[in-house]
Amino acid sequence: MSAQQRRESVLAAAVEEFANGGLTGTSTEAIATRAGISQPYLFRLFPTKKALFIAVVESSFARTAALFEQVAGERTGKAALDAMKESYSGLLADRSYLLTQLHAYAGCYDPDVRVATRSGFRRLWETVERITGLPVDELRFFFAHGMLINVSVAMDLSAVDDRWAQIICSPTFLNPLLEPDGSTEPDGSTGPASSTGPASSTGPASSTGPTSTVDELPAVPR
Repeated sequence: MSAQQRRESVLAAAVEEFANGGLTGTSTEAIATRAGISQPYLFRLFPTKKALFIAVVESSFARTAALFEQVAGERTGKAALDAMKESYSGLLADRSYLLTQLHAYAGCYDPDVRVATRSGFRRLWETVERITGLPVDELRFFFAHGMLINVSVAMDLSAVDDRWAQIICSPTFLNPLLEPDGSTEPDGSTGPASSTGPASSTGPASSTGPTSTVDELPAVPR
């Protein structure tokens, strides 16, 4: 295995460990064990635990941006944004990806992590802005709605039978290409909406119609 392949293997192991413990609560010994290498060799690839954490944060943002680029293809405007919305549930099906992303924000108490997280978020914003060319207000809603979906999936709200949780988890909220009656939007031409995400349409459909607060929110990602 080449050094680059070993580095990628360590990054993959680190994602799983950091998803559980974050920057402070994760040991490099656990990461090395999961990666099948010695701890000294891990430090030959990454000089410190923080450097490894920052590499994981950077790869998480890069993964999201690359996916958005891929699914948008030649689309622009709302069609591109809809493709990004639909693809995001696939990322959230990877719980380690989701939790690592949240740990990136939680780790912003550290100045270096804060800089890395800001940079990753900035590149993601600029990617969506460049591809879609949509007004800033629509981009704000896109990212804000995505963050709400992130925390909803992290808390597994679809398993909560309380009214507030089921409103948030309604299909029209979690699946941005659905109308309140469950049909696909006329301009949602990017294909059928994904149902593979961990917080898919397990909750009852919203009965408040398109004027409700939940249905007015655009959608995803972080």
